[in-house]
Amino acid sequence: MKTHPYSKRPDYALWRRAVADAAPGELDPVVEAPFRLGLREKIATAGSCFAQHIGRYLKSSGCNYLITEPPHCFIGQQAADALNYGLYTARYGNIYTSRQLLQLFDRAYGRFTPKENYWPEGAAHVVDPFRPQIQPGGFNSVRELDYDRERHFEAVRRAFETLDVFVFTLGLTEFWRSREDGAAFPLCPGVAGGDYSPARHEFVNLGVDDVVADMTAFIARLRAVNPGARVILTVSPVPLVATAEPRHVLISTMYSKSALRVACDMLSRALGQVAYFPSYEIVAGGYAPTDYFAPDRRSVTQEGVAHVMRVFERHFIKRNAAGEALRGALRAFAPARAASAEDPIAAAMRLMCDEEALSLERIEASSDAEPAEVEPAAQNESAKEFAAQEPLADETEGEANAASPQNHGLVD
Repeated sequence: MKTHPYSKRPDYALWRRAVADAAPGELDPVVEAPFRLGLREKIATAGSCFAQHIGRYLKSSGCNYLITEPPHCFIGQQAADALNYGLYTARYGNIYTSRQLLQLFDRAYGRFTPKENYWPEGAAHVVDPFRPQIQPGGFNSVRELDYDRERHFEAVRRAFETLDVFVFTLGLTEFWRSREDGAAFPLCPGVAGGDYSPARHEFVNLGVDDVVADMTAFIARLRAVNPGARVILTVSPVPLVATAEPRHVLISTMYSKSALRVACDMLSRALGQVAYFPSYEIVAGGYAPTDYFAPDRRSVTQEGVAHVMRVFERHFIKRNAAGEALRGALRAFAPARAASAEDPIAAAMRLMCDEEALSLERIEASSDAEPAEVEPAAQNESAKEFAAQEPLADETEGEANAASPQNHGLVD
């Protein structure tokens, strides 16, 4: 019998055995993780709102989840939750794009200070342009914002310098930036603070090369302060809530996720100790026997998140008897939270997602005002140079739940 390169391929390389015959909830696209996370490794997370599920899982499972920016000791748990402490390793909120991540590092280490560093909000408050919804109602003064930001940057530096593994979920390629100095905003000015001006702000849509260049630069900077840092990249399966491109939002979503996925593949192949985890493929690939999107076709169901984290644990978390005993003890002695009238599962699924500020209700509410003119990305000569914008995809906890009741019990 003749043989060829496909004659003895393992089951994972054959569609029928690896995908078509997979039992519900058992589709597993990971073949072999390049490294596994033990009890001692300090794990930090950041990214789009879907990344919050990874952090929540790591904390609840007794892993060594790194928190460098805890709430003040006099703040109760309910207030800490309202102020978005504990969503990530530090209180940076959602980081949707590679450009936003790179600039966070540069800002924390004093390499870059944006000219548009705060937004006045009414007569008595100011908003952080780079964490526009981290502080409900905004800060009481520029001085208070500066103090909080200084403390935040110290926590960011401590995270980058002490982590063992950094898990980053890429969410978007679209974002808005300052024409003056290229500062990348997580939301378009005017959505959750600030005032949009075509003369001062421009739309950018990152390409694959832009994302690769941003992430390569970030990882080089990270390893300059922490030579042993390892990185796990993943892509959020959550579609864009809106697009600034002159085309259908579905087309923009497919472009954005495709560009991010290709960039992750290039980075994991080119850089050592950089792994890719396929959360996007599990949820949005459409190949799992179960549909993991809610009726809005954007929110991810609890079952989808559970499937993702089950695969993540199987391949990336080390398990042994001693470690399991210690994890159990850590879970047993973790601070207890007050009972909530809300369904506990639904409460656990709530997310902080800035992009939900672009909800249909808000867009319609502002439609009476004269619309600001948006430059098409194609006319932006510097888009290829800076690339990266994203006011449109992944949500904010309070906003997501207020705007869409069906998000309770669902995942972004």
